[in-house]
Amino acid sequence: MLSPSLEDYLEEIYRLSQSGQSIRVTDIAACLTVSLPSVTRALQKLNESQYIHYRPYKDIVLTNKGKELGHFLVERNRIIREFLRLIGSQCDVAAEAEAMEHYLSLPTVTAIINFVKFTEQHPSWLDDFRKYSKG
Repeated sequence: MLSPSLEDYLEEIYRLSQSGQSIRVTDIAACLTVSLPSVTRALQKLNESQYIHYRPYKDIVLTNKGKELGHFLVERNRIIREFLRLIGSQCDVAAEAEAMEHYLSLPTVTAIINFVKFTEQHPSWLDDFRKYSKG
């Protein structure tokens, strides 16, 4: 199990990997607004846990294990953002999703996924909910 901080690093590495370009320490530091030494420490831990292949001054490469978890982390964030929009939360959706994502259990994330999918398939139900929420 990764700490919330390491999840953030892996999530960002996965996002960066989707561009097909090499991933560098400076790219990660810029995206997460953290120092280069912080990135290096996180990369060493992710390497030890076999989520990435990392050697100083070389490209950072996700392992299959890292790709699988990275995909889940990115998708979890997307679903939570969508959930917050659907329920009409008047918050900073990105910040709220970031705050929530690390502390929700897998059963709760699964329930949120089901809710989002249900509302996609039953838009009239969502319309009723929105009318109700406006009071």
